Amino acid sequence: MPVSPQAYRPETAILTLGPVFYDPVEAANFPQTILRFRNDRAAAQVGLDTLDDAEWISHFGRFTPLAGTLPHPLALRYHGHQFRSYNPDIGDGRGFTFAQMRDDRGRLIDLGTKGSGQTPYSRFGDGRLTLKGGVREILATEMLEALNVPTSRTLSLIETGEALERGDEPSPTRGAVLVRQSHSHVRIGTFQRLAYERDEDAMRRLVAYVLANLYGEDGDDPVRLLSLVVERTATLAARYMAAGFVHGVLNSDNINVTGESFDYGPWRFAPTWDPQFTAAYFDHAGLYAFARQPEAIHWDVMQLAASLRLIADSDPLIAALQGFAEHYQSAIRDALLWRLGVRPRGEAEDRTLVQALERTLRATDAGIDRVFFDAFGGTLPDAYGEAWNDLRAALQGYAPRKDRTHPYWQTEPCSMLIDEVEAIWAPIDQSDDWTALHAKIGAVRAMGEALA
Repeated sequence: MPVSPQAYRPETAILTLGPVFYDPVEAANFPQTILRFRNDRAAAQVGLDTLDDAEWISHFGRFTPLAGTLPHPLALRYHGHQFRSYNPDIGDGRGFTFAQMRDDRGRLIDLGTKGSGQTPYSRFGDGRLTLKGGVREILATEMLEALNVPTSRTLSLIETGEALERGDEPSPTRGAVLVRQSHSHVRIGTFQRLAYERDEDAMRRLVAYVLANLYGEDGDDPVRLLSLVVERTATLAARYMAAGFVHGVLNSDNINVTGESFDYGPWRFAPTWDPQFTAAYFDHAGLYAFARQPEAIHWDVMQLAASLRLIADSDPLIAALQGFAEHYQSAIRDALLWRLGVRPRGEAEDRTLVQALERTLRATDAGIDRVFFDAFGGTLPDAYGEAWNDLRAALQGYAPRKDRTHPYWQTEPCSMLIDEVEAIWAPIDQSDDWTALHAKIGAVRAMGEALA
């Protein structure tokens, strides 16, 4: 049963894994701590919305420990494939796990950071985050939440008064520290590190930890764990596609074993249904292009299966992996019908509708957000011409899952294309004007209410 959102229930579950999984670290001592964003809607779900601004800054800018949870920050250890090349020299390089608690659904939640300073895994980085990067993460998480994509939440953004040098944006640029609210920061790369080091005992502990704390199941069966991760990550891939979202860097250290999207660097929303659309300027081969994201996530889950070979036989792991395609096909139907605002009719009819939708979106080069806005509830306006006849026919007989009485439907479709993101950042950068950001958050949340 859900508990009151005001209930703060601290946890220390991660400490049961033992020090082989993390390193105690200290946060950077920032010159300033200027509160720029606090997500009281997310904070209410873990009982932190009652903090006043001074307490908020103390905990999320100076990292004074929260009562009853972790006594000091922990930089997590992991490895990972980065653009398909294995890298054993990574880990939390500019962030740490700061606290754990239960949310109003009883889930274990981690508060993790981005830009909180150097750790043993920083390599040559300064451990910092640009303010623009923090603003972009707010926009990504708010939009994805509204579009029904399982995602971390941006809890806090605090400007730090530092001038940072970066090669990919005009420098010096302003620094910030971000706190992310996430259903665990255990990654596929966490398992890869243990396989690399042949640490069977730690691998079994990690499997049991994830099953108990993240899936609510007893035992330490690695095949059961893989089956659960296959289902969750297939759902994530499908909802990325329905949202028109491109993460940009789907490395195995960026895939959470709960199937929750997180860590937003070079993300983009695709303006049209372009299979080759990429988000990262350095993704020259299009490895993580829009239409290749299901393949990329499946490949990462294969690395989890390979890691679990340390403590399990191959055949049942392979059988679990083979469920990805079936889960994805079911999830993409559900996700696209959800965004169209119609109720499922049956497997054959739903497949026909999804195929007509994808085929028409690609052929017409139409705006993704516009089409879903206009077609919500199952009826295409007359202005859509002959090229849309197959989709119009496929929609016949579908009942709306929700009406269009919300005020959002009297406006224009909400989107988050790159030009809009830059337009929101410009007044912050030039005149410290945050009006556009707060207005956009309001518009995105209104869309989420209309779609929910």
